[in-house]
Amino acid sequence: MDSKIRLFAKAVTWQVAGFFSMMLIGFLFTGSVTASGGIAFFGAVVGFASYFVHELFWSRISWGRGLVYFVGK
Repeated sequence: MDSKIRLFAKAVTWQVAGFFSMMLIGFLFTGSVTASGGIAFFGAVVGFASYFVHELFWSRISWGRGLVYFVGK
C-alpha cells in the first residue's frame, strides 16, 4: 500500500502536467490567457481531489495484487 504522502506527491505531479495541458487547450479554444488559466485552475482543483480519493479507495482493495516476496541479505 502506498503511503499517503506518496499518494499526495503522485497527485501533485499529475496535476502539474494536467494544469499546463488544460491551460493550452483552454487558450486554443478561448484565445484568452486569463480564461484558460481559470479553466485550468478549476480543473486542477477538482482533478486533484478526485485523484487523491480514487487512489485512497483503490489502495484498500487487494483485488489484482500479487504477493511480493523479498529475497536478500
